Amino acid sequence: MNTLFAICATYEVDDGSARGFVLQRRDPDGSAKPWPILVTRKGNNFYGFENACPHQGARLDKRPGEFMDEEGNFLVCSQHGAQFDLDTGRCFIGPCQGKALQPVQLVIDDGDVCLSGVDLDEEDGLDIDDPEDDVPEVQITSD
Repeated sequence: MNTLFAICATYEVDDGSARGFVLQRRDPDGSAKPWPILVTRKGNNFYGFENACPHQGARLDKRPGEFMDEEGNFLVCSQHGAQFDLDTGRCFIGPCQGKALQPVQLVIDDGDVCLSGVDLDEEDGLDIDDPEDDVPEVQITSD
């Protein structure tokens, strides 16, 4: 069985919304690099995606945590307005129409949203540059 890494509690992601995290992923050569992801929720289902627009690779949230359109129905890229489904990550409006966000494998375990199948670096206190200073801190723990 793959190691599970708890990202957050299920109650921390509201239904019909998204929450972003910056983790530290280990590359095959052993080096570690920042890895921005987002977790979305529709009802009791959770979905994970890399926080990178398939159009140009930029983060969806120019301002940390701002992923949703004005009506709160779809993920939106703040760079060029592309819109994505919360559950599939598929773009249906914008320059990357027909493409999709890169999925991240999630497992719900005892009320926690966890990552599986990814080699994370478990270093605490990461010094990762974010677009703004008001990004919530996230501590990654393994089960």
